[in-house]
Amino acid sequence: MKIRRLVLLAATLAVCLGLLTLQTRGYGAGTGDAVAIVTTPIQTALAAIPRAALGVWSVYLDWKGVRAENRRLRDEIQRLRVDARWVTEAADENRRLRRLLDLRNRLPIATLPGEVIAREWGGWVRSLTINRGRGDDVKRLTAVISPDGLVGRVVEVRMGASIVQVLTDPSSTVGAHALRTRTPGIVEGEPRGTIRFKYMARDGAGIAVGDVVVTSGLGGVFPRGVPIGRVRAIDDRGSALFHYALLAPVVDFARVDEVLLVTGEQMPDFAGYFPNEG
Repeated sequence: MKIRRLVLLAATLAVCLGLLTLQTRGYGAGTGDAVAIVTTPIQTALAAIPRAALGVWSVYLDWKGVRAENRRLRDEIQRLRVDARWVTEAADENRRLRRLLDLRNRLPIATLPGEVIAREWGGWVRSLTINRGRGDDVKRLTAVISPDGLVGRVVEVRMGASIVQVLTDPSSTVGAHALRTRTPGIVEGEPRGTIRFKYMARDGAGIAVGDVVVTSGLGGVFPRGVPIGRVRAIDDRGSALFHYALLAPVVDFARVDEVLLVTGEQMPDFAGYFPNEG
């Protein structure tokens, strides 16, 4: 490395001495041209360095500005998404509450609105916790409905809340009948989280997929005529005494948020107060 530096220094000195010698002997013009030939590319390169550096700096500033703008736009898009989600949820809640209020105003019996504050899951919803309890004079076995149909019954009353057993609980049974054929039977919860309509074989020959099953009102717990579910399949047991119709519940127990507790003493027929019963 030292030898290279010495050689470069010696060559530079030799060039300088040669140029001075030519200039003293009257070859100044030629010497200037030679110097120009050597120095012009160097000067051009040296002049290009600041311009290149300035260009790189400008590109960096532009890139930095673009990144800041992209960050701002992402934040703005996220804020708009949150606002849109809030507006959608508010509109959906408003629609649900209007349906609940409309049903409450039309029913010929006293009801108490309640909000679902918790759900018990066991692979499916087994019970709901609502924000009405002993302080609201809620009684055990109070029927619970929604604008879509039957939810279940109150099985435990606490100070500020109540536990509602929903139809899919395996210990749930509800007196019911098929709306079209008037076939009587019982709606039972199943261990797999579904419900079925149990009826005597001799009474159910006319039941078909799509039929609506509603409460029968027998027993005095549930009003008559509240939709429970639609027949989605027939379980024909041949010569067995009972046959079964598998039902699709009209209420989505995983999504219901507002309910009505039927608090009136009498149990009138609710037929005609719910949509899509036919």
